[in-house]
Amino acid sequence: MALDAHLVELSERHRSLDRKIEEELSRPAADTLKIAELKRQKLRLKDEIERLKHEVSH
Repeated sequence: MALDAHLVELSERHRSLDRKIEEELSRPAADTLKIAELKRQKLRLKDEIERLKHEVSH
């Protein structure tokens, strides 16, 4: 299913953002604005994933 593939892609992007956040947090002079933007992107992806999962289940 195309929707399943899209969910997998979104989940991979979500994990990638998580790694980027962790990398930035591990720096001595972490860029808080960059971290905040990455977290916003991650949250948008999570919301999209949940919305699509809800559509699939109904």
